[in-house]
Amino acid sequence: MTAGEQRRRAFWQILLFAAGLLVLTVISAGSVYLVNEARDDSKWVVHTIEVENQINALLLEVRRAESALRGYLLTLGPEFQGDHEKAVAAIIPAVDRLTHLIGDNPAQRDGIEKLSAAIETRLGQFAREIDLIRQGQQAQATALAREAADGNTTATIGDVATAMIAEEERLFRLRSANADRSQTLAASMTGIGSGLVVLLALISVWLVRRSARARDDAETRLRDSNLNLEATVDDRTADLREANDEIQRFAYIVSHDLRSPLVNIMGFTSELEELGKDIFRRIGGLTGVPAGGPPVDIADIPLDGPDKQMSADFSEALGFIKSSIARMDRLISAILNLTREGRREFQPEKIDTRDFIEGIVSSVAHQAAEAQAEIHIEPLPNIVSDRLALEQIFSNLIDNAIKYLKNGVPGEIRIRGRTKLGYAIFEISDNGRGIDPKDHQRIFDLFRRAGTQDKPGQGIGLAHVRALVRRLGGTMSVSSELNAGSTFTITLPISWNASNRNAEK
Repeated sequence: MTAGEQRRRAFWQILLFAAGLLVLTVISAGSVYLVNEARDDSKWVVHTIEVENQINALLLEVRRAESALRGYLLTLGPEFQGDHEKAVAAIIPAVDRLTHLIGDNPAQRDGIEKLSAAIETRLGQFAREIDLIRQGQQAQATALAREAADGNTTATIGDVATAMIAEEERLFRLRSANADRSQTLAASMTGIGSGLVVLLALISVWLVRRSARARDDAETRLRDSNLNLEATVDDRTADLREANDEIQRFAYIVSHDLRSPLVNIMGFTSELEELGKDIFRRIGGLTGVPAGGPPVDIADIPLDGPDKQMSADFSEALGFIKSSIARMDRLISAILNLTREGRREFQPEKIDTRDFIEGIVSSVAHQAAEAQAEIHIEPLPNIVSDRLALEQIFSNLIDNAIKYLKNGVPGEIRIRGRTKLGYAIFEISDNGRGIDPKDHQRIFDLFRRAGTQDKPGQGIGLAHVRALVRRLGGTMSVSSELNAGSTFTITLPISWNASNRNAEK
């Protein structure tokens, strides 16, 4: 999967998540609002039913009072009197409850005022009738009852109550419709929201399955690539090993064959030097030095003018030839040593690193004393590796640290180490002249040197050190600035696997 496809997939996943969150938020907020609306509408529906029931209860108490009074008037039975008194006692509280319930409706407040006035009139009539009955004046009480009936008080109470019930039924229909609408909206929103959530879930499942298929395809391609890569790596490794062996053999043969003509050149140079002395003695003989006398140095032969200049040029040219021969001899020897070292099989052994480093430091103690340098050895981890290779690595780095200290400044060299994830990390730091950052890679190239060339060397040491570190399965790097010292960092396996590295030779 390309980086662009990954970004697009991440964008759609974020967008899908945001859409789902938005849908859930809208559903939650809408559901809460509609549920509250439905609850309010239902409360008003219940309130309407309570008002209607209370009106009917009030009418029932009025009718009970009238019926009980008629029974008492006809029979003078105390049970009818008791029923009448109970009914009359319940009428006023019923009116008060009804007044409280309809306080929110201005239209019903007019009705309750009319109803209260009619009930109050009827209660007064009840009281007068009861007084006449108690006085034994049943005829007058009966006449009063007929008068109340003719006054139509009971009919007025019934008409007002019927009108109030009709109003409550109208409100009931309206409020029921509102409640039904709120519940329908709530159900619709819940259904739509659930559908959207299901749709988003299906899209998520589709995306996940597509991602899973893409991942499976990628893993399949990766496995195939790994199989091909392993075969390719094996082939390339074999080719590289063969090429490396060929290069080592070629370098050994070339360096070995170069030594023969170099020896001849060195011999002929010595003969040329003797021939030059003989020539200049003869020239000197012409100016007073006996030609057949004992051998004398060219500088001791008295020469004048052009002869003296020619003698100086000859000596200078001969010196250049001899120094070049000596340098070529050192280079050939270094190449032979490198090829021999590259062909040597490493022998791993457990090494007490601190004792090992102390031994190397003691061997360069006189050089450190001459350079006024102190070498500090901090705690070091023990490792299993090739002793000779490690000795060449650390000897070279410590020798360089002493060699390239700043003149007139007391040297300070520190050697420390630590472990991390199965590797030992060693650092050799100094306060010397440092290395320009642009030369950090140059110093590891064969026959390449950096900085001022005022110290002896062939530019082989660090290249050889890095080659040894790589053969031991490690890495090497440098951190340095000019006039700020240098730190060489070497990472090596704590336990070196000889079979793996020797197989690479």
